[in-house]
Amino acid sequence: MLPDRLSQIALALKHPGPVSSDYDLNPDVIPVEHGVKSEAAVLFAMMDGAGEPKVILTKRAQHLRHHPGQIAFPGGKIEQCDSSPEAAALREAEEEIGLPSTNVEILGQLPEHRTVTGFAVRPVLGYVREFFEPRLDANEVEELILVPLDHLLDPKRYAVQGRMFRGAIRYYYTIPFGPHYVWGATARMTMALAERVST
Repeated sequence: MLPDRLSQIALALKHPGPVSSDYDLNPDVIPVEHGVKSEAAVLFAMMDGAGEPKVILTKRAQHLRHHPGQIAFPGGKIEQCDSSPEAAALREAEEEIGLPSTNVEILGQLPEHRTVTGFAVRPVLGYVREFFEPRLDANEVEELILVPLDHLLDPKRYAVQGRMFRGAIRYYYTIPFGPHYVWGATARMTMALAERVST
């Protein structure tokens, strides 16, 4: 990845920002902070690929309890063994996709995102220094997806859609990519970076 792009992203992460949530577009629903049950961290990992920077996303296994089959960042609950959200995100990425933690340069964090399923998620941004051979944990990951960073950083590509949830229509952000459909918390977190870089 070009040094100026890394510097641009690192600078954007230094600006303070509000906590985001799955309820941002649904002010008539009970505030999500009333339902936070677990602290979590995800790795917003970027790497060089085919002449342009890519973002590593996964398709979650269909049998998982939370968000089965959805496009997501590698990540999970912050455990007692984790010294920080960064440590948790790196551990989860190594477990889920075989990304060595020593191969990741941490750039910073985006503000916390709170999900409808009760997670307070810390998005940790990192740069993958060298190519690695992915090893997917079949218990958690169905597919590895590399999305061009520029695709995710274009605010014009995002849209708002809705679906029935607990008897009412809940609205959420989306950003399609080929046959894949990035939506909900993942799209909200990528949009948060797009907003910062574009301002």
